Amino acid sequence: MTINKNKNGDVLTISIEGRLDTVTAPQLESELKASLDGIKTLVLDISTLEYISSAGLRVLLSAQKTMNKQGSMKVTGANEAIMEIFEVTGFIDLLNIE
Repeated sequence: MTINKNKNGDVLTISIEGRLDTVTAPQLESELKASLDGIKTLVLDISTLEYISSAGLRVLLSAQKTMNKQGSMKVTGANEAIMEIFEVTGFIDLLNIE
C-alpha cells in the first residue's frame, strides 16, 4: 500500500493505493493519527485502492469519528468492487462517499 498526503491549509487529502487490509491498516491508522491535528476537511482518495478488508473499514470508521468532532470527511474515487463492500457492510450510510 502506498499513502500520499497533500495538505492545503486545513484540508488534508490522502490518496491510498493498493490493498488496505490487516497488514497495511495499522500503517494508515498511524498516518491518520499523526496528520489530523488542526484538519477541518479530510479527503480520502481511494481511486487506486484495489481491496479493503474489515481492518481497513475499521480505520475509515475511526477517521470518520475523529473528523465528526473537528470537521468533515469525504471518500472519493471508490471503484465498483469497493462500493459493493461499502453497500454490503452498511458503510454507504456511515461515510460521505462521492
